[in-house]
Amino acid sequence: MDDKPLQTNLRYYGISPWEIEVLYGLLSDKFTVVQEETGYGEIIHDMPAAPQGQGEDDQNLVSALIITIPVQFSEEFFQWFGFKRWEKVKSIIKEMKRRRGNRKAILVVIIFENEEWYNKTSDGEGPIIYSNDERLPDYPHVKFAIDSSENHIFNSAIEKIDVMVELLPYHLNHSKMKEFCKKPMEVRYEYDIHSSKWYVGYVLTLTGGGTFNIDDLHG
Repeated sequence: MDDKPLQTNLRYYGISPWEIEVLYGLLSDKFTVVQEETGYGEIIHDMPAAPQGQGEDDQNLVSALIITIPVQFSEEFFQWFGFKRWEKVKSIIKEMKRRRGNRKAILVVIIFENEEWYNKTSDGEGPIIYSNDERLPDYPHVKFAIDSSENHIFNSAIEKIDVMVELLPYHLNHSKMKEFCKKPMEVRYEYDIHSSKWYVGYVLTLTGGGTFNIDDLHG
């Protein structure tokens, strides 16, 4: 992992100064942190449709937090960032939900960006614009989104994010994924409240995208 400072972004609505200060302190040990407080309408407008099984009423959504991490989602990230520090990040996010109580939703989106998708060019080469380009990075951007108003569902989803590091390579190499595209640019994980599992809900490529059901990448 490169030791030069990387920039992470915190975009939020309805988050208290204390909550942001704690999160900022944890992230600033490893990143340059850029904060942006935004309005309810702006942050909802930029969000994808609610995951299946979630879809909270907008009136119940009191807070939103988007964390963009400029490092690919891998075991290497957690080793570099520190497992204890990551546990503290999860704890403050769960504390945010606890402070709002049940029946009040907080939307949390965590995005791991693989910078190779932006930098995979050299002098005299054009940008990557085709899905069959041999320069396509091996790892996509990975996005997790959860907005449940129920504490136990929300906490379970947050706790299981790092577990997906082991499953991502399997999902990327699944036959149905390979049929869909050579290498995805972004994988969006959604949380199914019935099975209490993250699953690939949407895949974005350079030329489009497509939805996946919870059972598509099993077996």
